Amino acid sequence: MKTIHGANPENLYRVFGIPIPENILDFSTNTNVFSWPDISLDVERLASSYPDPECTALREIISAREKVPMSRVLFVNGINQAIFLLAGLFGDDAAIFQPCYTEYSRAFTNARSIFTLGDAGKFGHVVICNPNNPTGKFIPNLSGIISENPRTTFIIDEAYIDFLTSYEPERLYDFPNAVILRSLTKIFHLSGARIGYVIADENIIDALKSRIPSWSVNAFAQELALHFLADEEFLARTREFYRVNTPIFMAGLREAGFDVMDSDVHYFLVSVDDDMEAIRRLLTRGIVVRQTRNFAGIEGKYIRVATRRPEENSMLILAMKENENGTVDDTA
Repeated sequence: MKTIHGANPENLYRVFGIPIPENILDFSTNTNVFSWPDISLDVERLASSYPDPECTALREIISAREKVPMSRVLFVNGINQAIFLLAGLFGDDAAIFQPCYTEYSRAFTNARSIFTLGDAGKFGHVVICNPNNPTGKFIPNLSGIISENPRTTFIIDEAYIDFLTSYEPERLYDFPNAVILRSLTKIFHLSGARIGYVIADENIIDALKSRIPSWSVNAFAQELALHFLADEEFLARTREFYRVNTPIFMAGLREAGFDVMDSDVHYFLVSVDDDMEAIRRLLTRGIVVRQTRNFAGIEGKYIRVATRRPEENSMLILAMKENENGTVDDTA
């Protein structure tokens, strides 16, 4: 089967050859389920003017919030752009702590896969997703590994750090050998706008800037990010929603008889006997989940789902219990 990202339900229906229903519940996307607050944009101005190539206003906000110099902050056209920029800068002496977001394997084409951080010091560069994608697990105390291996540059993907409720994130960007990637597309539901940022040593930021195209972050993405970063209530409300509802969702699946892997964010893995059959059956019911066959160390033993609203979560639980004929299997 062709492997595709989550959050592309139409593509998944085409791959399976199933007619696309009028209404789709997409549990494969792990972006914020909340709707946008009221935001008024001057569309003509934004569409007709060049964006700020330095993303100055956004860098000022992150600089003040994280207490780092502006010279150590770089905004990018989504984290994927940063991944490929880093791959071009650092080359092949890299390892990826698996399982991991699959774009890293596409970018670092000759990277080794490692499954224990004890091997990190053997490589010039090590990629770690924290919180992990796809498992949702958070690794505390990464500062120890980073400080013990000063000759290794650690690329820490914190795309989902804003969804974390069970731990207090470390200031890993205080280490000169740490490169921190943050996404604004997930927490603020800006996937179509494409925006994220990197915090790193000034020399690394300068090297990345020399490789990035001018006006890489479009005006709409910058304006929307400014609105959301100023809205602290939206972020607090989001965290509280997931803090309450994700454990309820996971408990409901477990009560229905499914093996659910522990997670520290709003998405998690559910064990299934036949992932392709489970995905196909859910698609016929208008429900989309994420396949895991392209994640090293998992290879389809699970499906990944993200928490939605309570009534929608209940619909997934019911659909997971249903047999092919639509009756509920109470022995699942």
